[in-house]
Amino acid sequence: MAEYEITIVDSFTTERYAGNPCGVVTRAAGLSPEQMQAIARELNLSETAFAMPSEVADFRVRFFTPRKEIPLAGHPTIATMHALVEDGLIELGDAPHRVTQELNVGVLPVDLSRRDDGRVRIAMTQATPEFRNTLDRDVYARVLGIAASDLLEGYPAQVVSTGTPQAMIPVASLAVLERVRPDLQRLADLESEDGYFSTHVFTPEAYDPANRAHARHFGPSSGVQEDPVTGSASGGMAAYLWRHGLVREAAYTVEQGHIMGRPGLVEVEMEGEGDTPTTVRIAGTAVTVLRGTITV
Repeated sequence: MAEYEITIVDSFTTERYAGNPCGVVTRAAGLSPEQMQAIARELNLSETAFAMPSEVADFRVRFFTPRKEIPLAGHPTIATMHALVEDGLIELGDAPHRVTQELNVGVLPVDLSRRDDGRVRIAMTQATPEFRNTLDRDVYARVLGIAASDLLEGYPAQVVSTGTPQAMIPVASLAVLERVRPDLQRLADLESEDGYFSTHVFTPEAYDPANRAHARHFGPSSGVQEDPVTGSASGGMAAYLWRHGLVREAAYTVEQGHIMGRPGLVEVEMEGEGDTPTTVRIAGTAVTVLRGTITV
């Protein structure tokens, strides 16, 4: 029997009990994948992250939902780096600092800097965008509990990956997004049938007009009914918005979580050539809400 220190961190927010909570074990060496999965199931958060030494990067990081491991994750990366700084495993002064994390999709950089208010801004580079199979719009409208006419006219439902394949489903307005009531069992079946991890429903409309989109995220096949603020899918959504000409800005902010009562903001940084997005980064800040130990 052994004890491991564990932290719960709210990502993509400057306020406690907003954004997306994540469990983080910053000294996870010695834990087996089965033990990591058991801890993630016990916490029952969207994801739990485990950091350990790496031979090819600054850290090896693994992410688990309550049901399975995920190859790349956004809000857990923000939470993990925040916790590593707080635990003294990353020494961050006033100058920007880059670390690398070894994920199941390869080694990717993370850039950290101090904001004027002293908070740590964490920017995660995601994998090169991949645009995969398109999906039946009528089927997905029915599963989401909306009409086909509620989808954004002229734009496909499509699986996009920036490290984790996710379905991108654009809808016409915030009013539609608020009405979405998915059939979670059927949605879980579709995630398995169509070969992707989770479902991101979004609109190029926001509560704050300074932002460029608002989203909701569902992952029932991995034990997540609705995810408050999703970093990996925000990256996939940003790639989709670029590819289809909806947003071609180099830097902007998107919203998520407001409909769940856990508002969060994700900063997006993009590079591209013509219709092809080449680099996707997502960034944000985080707040620690709980510290303790867990026995395995």
